Amino acid sequence: MRAGNLFVVSGPSGAGKGTLVARLLEAVPDSWVSVSATTRAPRAGEVDGVSYYFLDRDEFLRRADEDGFLEWAEYAGNCYGTPRSSVEQKMAEGKQVILEIDVQGAFQIKEKIPEAHLVFIEPPSMEVLEARLRGRGTEADDVIEKRMQAARLELFQKMRYDKRLVNDDLDSAVAELVDYVNAQAEKPQGL
Repeated sequence: MRAGNLFVVSGPSGAGKGTLVARLLEAVPDSWVSVSATTRAPRAGEVDGVSYYFLDRDEFLRRADEDGFLEWAEYAGNCYGTPRSSVEQKMAEGKQVILEIDVQGAFQIKEKIPEAHLVFIEPPSMEVLEARLRGRGTEADDVIEKRMQAARLELFQKMRYDKRLVNDDLDSAVAELVDYVNAQAEKPQGL
């Protein structure tokens, strides 16, 4: 059995994190993606324990007070967090645990679990990023501009990550991410 590891994947909206993580899960049999907890109401089709763990605000804050989250934050009046117990359990089982979270959350996790591997996914250029966001056809111009501003700020943090990966060619980016995860999983414990 390989050693369990924690991989935190961050990057701007539109960089392709979700696609890369989905392909990673297909390519690495012992990988597992963490399910976040939230106080927001479920959307149509979302399933508790699969999409998110849906908690009321009091329960979420109680768990936060008891250090039940590796990281958490509040966005637009709702709380989101990474449950500590499920991540630690899966790592103990030898899983390659994948978290797809923002830069601030990544650094919170690195403080609590210094051996976590931070992976930053970046677009080939800001122009490509904007084209990807516009190509979705799901967001208004003002939302896209906010995402572009956030991307510029996130890109300033990329040098603090253990691995930086430019998602220019999807197959190459997937191969690079899979190689990185496998290399970390094959290292002897404690290295």
